[in-house]
Amino acid sequence: MKRLWWMGPQRPVPAHPYRDTAILYGALAGIVVIFAAATGYHDLVKAVIVAVVVFVGATAYSWWYWYDRIKKQQRGDIDRRTRN
Repeated sequence: MKRLWWMGPQRPVPAHPYRDTAILYGALAGIVVIFAAATGYHDLVKAVIVAVVVFVGATAYSWWYWYDRIKKQQRGDIDRRTRN
């Protein structure tokens, strides 16, 4: 039986998942603001507000995900299936 990709083993938790997540989403938010400024978007304040809101939401969700995954790993609940 062929396994679907989400049924395979999970990658290991990175050494600094919270920091890496914040850096990634911070860089993406910065790119959005730079792109808005470079294209002459007339309401740069709105672009900054949207970038900050998306940054906070995405970072909060990712931090919750990593916290949950790390706790499951510590309890031994992570599924350790191997690919066939």
